[in-house]
Amino acid sequence: MTVNDDSFTSWKNREEIAESMIPIIGKLHREQDVTVLVHSRSLVNKSVVSILKTHRFARQIAGEELSVTETLPFLQTLTTLDLGPSQIDIGMLAAEYKADSRGLTVEEFTAEAVAGATGANKIERRDGRDVVLYGFGRIGRLVARLLIEKAGSGNGLRLRAIVVRGGGEADLVKRASLLRRDSIHGQFQGTITVDEANSSIVANGNTIKVIYANDPSEVDYTAYGIENAILIDNTGKWRDREGLSKHLRPGIDKVVLTAPGKGDVPNIVHGVNHDTIKPDEQILSCASCTTNAIVPPLKAMDDEYGVLRGHVETVHSFTNDQNLLDNYHKADRRGRSAPLNMVITETGAASAVAKALPELKAPITGSSIRVPVPDVSIAILSLRLGRETTRDEVLEYLRDVSLHSPLKRQIDFTTAPDAVSMDFVGSRHASIVDAGATKVDGDNAILYLWYDNEFGYSCQVIRVVQHVSGVEYPTFPATAV
Repeated sequence: MTVNDDSFTSWKNREEIAESMIPIIGKLHREQDVTVLVHSRSLVNKSVVSILKTHRFARQIAGEELSVTETLPFLQTLTTLDLGPSQIDIGMLAAEYKADSRGLTVEEFTAEAVAGATGANKIERRDGRDVVLYGFGRIGRLVARLLIEKAGSGNGLRLRAIVVRGGGEADLVKRASLLRRDSIHGQFQGTITVDEANSSIVANGNTIKVIYANDPSEVDYTAYGIENAILIDNTGKWRDREGLSKHLRPGIDKVVLTAPGKGDVPNIVHGVNHDTIKPDEQILSCASCTTNAIVPPLKAMDDEYGVLRGHVETVHSFTNDQNLLDNYHKADRRGRSAPLNMVITETGAASAVAKALPELKAPITGSSIRVPVPDVSIAILSLRLGRETTRDEVLEYLRDVSLHSPLKRQIDFTTAPDAVSMDFVGSRHASIVDAGATKVDGDNAILYLWYDNEFGYSCQVIRVVQHVSGVEYPTFPATAV
């Protein structure tokens, strides 16, 4: 047998193992609200090849490949345990088991590592929480996809309605089509049908009422059977407490804004300050995509090295706020053609850091350049540190943060020497540290942080909504603090 034959046989064996994992992962998710992860990446509803690619990607962050032959025993053990709602990272279980020297069996080690999700310790499954989307643009449709994806167990967030302004003939069909197909993020994973008689879109069995209104004051959500809902405003039309309070109509309990909030509206970056949300707070903001991209790495660097001052330069994909061709715009430069120009503009991300990370006293400045790409941006974070360090030390620290810290869902890490922006479309992290581009000279560090300013940000929004709704379940093995 040749070397090529050996490689192909190995691949077929791993395919067979990955195929056997799919029904186990699906049953755990549907019946016990358990989400199976590999290094913070969900395996729920993934194909055979996707499962294998997720395992292979571990080499980018953990330094060596992870095989399904290593993780399968842990997955099989999970089926024997009395698990409650949780997220369980079998990649981390395999890595920690390999480093453990006590001679435990896989079954013994797994039972100990996930003890907080079993027996008397487990969280009881909660009733689903209604969610309403106000607006259905780029972020609204991606948030809708995520909500539908996460509705599999029936005990989490339930997208009940979308509120939009009437768009004329075939409006419902056109909106369903935009949800079904996306030029950047691809096809919707599932089926979508239109129920025009009931003004509804049915996506993977989820009936989503489409409500037409020109103003929040026109809607009584209880008339549609919606109660105690979280409303996600992705229009950006209202940003202060007074404006967003218009959404607190019958049936709505909380309002989450997908843009930077003004005045006393809390700006939340999940992973950094979501624990500061007061239980009775009804209005909050998820800040901006760029704020979400830079605040977690800023916190990580400040925790370890201290940050004395910093500057962030964002090279940002163009947005719907710009013009396709030169035309009037209220901003000085944004009227020029977005697909044809690099456009210098302002960013509020630097000033928003103070709201999300008040303990950071260092002055942070910022500016932005819009460039002719439709998605994925990069933040270049230049920092003056509190002590001298080396490039290797910083990279090893950030790699460890991406694997083991409370920020591992926010910060990803790549060593790929040929990575470009399109490689990060669909990333669920707030930002990805590009190891190859990182520069360190004494007490000066420059971090290059990729981020999917549409999808990665939408994932952060969902995490905030899960937190305030009480359906954000703990992750095991537990993260070191």
